[in-house]
Amino acid sequence: MRTETSGAIGDQDKTVTPQPNPSQNNMQRDQHESCNSVPFDHGQNLASLSGPRAALSVMFQCGSPASLLDVGCGIGQWVQAARELGVKDAWGLDGVRIPSASLHFPAENFLTQPLTKPFSLARRFDVALCLEVGEHLDSEHARTLIETLVAHADTIYFSGACPGQPGQHHVNCQWPAYWQQLFNEQGYACSDRLRWMLWADERIEPWYRQNIFVAKREPTLAGKEARIPPVVHPALLPFLLQGEEIAKVETGRMSLSWYGAILPKALWAKLQRRTAALTKQDSVDLTKS
Repeated sequence: MRTETSGAIGDQDKTVTPQPNPSQNNMQRDQHESCNSVPFDHGQNLASLSGPRAALSVMFQCGSPASLLDVGCGIGQWVQAARELGVKDAWGLDGVRIPSASLHFPAENFLTQPLTKPFSLARRFDVALCLEVGEHLDSEHARTLIETLVAHADTIYFSGACPGQPGQHHVNCQWPAYWQQLFNEQGYACSDRLRWMLWADERIEPWYRQNIFVAKREPTLAGKEARIPPVVHPALLPFLLQGEEIAKVETGRMSLSWYGAILPKALWAKLQRRTAALTKQDSVDLTKS
């Protein structure tokens, strides 16, 4: 975060940290690659590379950190964007196994760990990212996630889905102040100055622009800083309205006649889409042969 004593956002101390032991990394991958602690399909991830590139250019405007860990990295757009900005020691970690061919960065820098349990990589990083991850974990695991993050970095860029924000397995959508309090308990002060720096950049997905903040280890200030206010980005509003409609369906707030009418329509539409996809695949196969 940016404070009177800490300097600008992204102005990180360049500390020398030991490389993770490759044999230990392989062991961790073998041990956890099938332990998907949260149901999630990264194939449905809408994130781009242009968004992370634009955001990190601002976040690291005072110089790129020497090392970075992205917790909940998915297919690694943010890790790759960091590498492009000169962060050679950049690692991605996720609770879901990602095929090597799907990753945007080298597979040897990817780790799989259940995010619902504490873990240690036996090193620290200049910067950690955890973007749109916390909402996928049940609330009982929220504190564990924050404790894991602070065990690995003094500066953490964090964002979590707000209440009503739709998405896969969104079970703990909270305003930033919820996460801010958990960081405060660990001696980290938080600031949302960054989100206002990114607010108008349309290259960046709106959920990042709305939800992102910075947590920095500052025990003397933690808990004394202003609470991060709940705000809604205009570009995210259509998604929130869509989420409200989905919630009505999932919580049984529609009429019985509505459910009776929509079910056969939905099944028929799904069948048509599936048939069209198979027909298209058959045509491709015939062309190749």
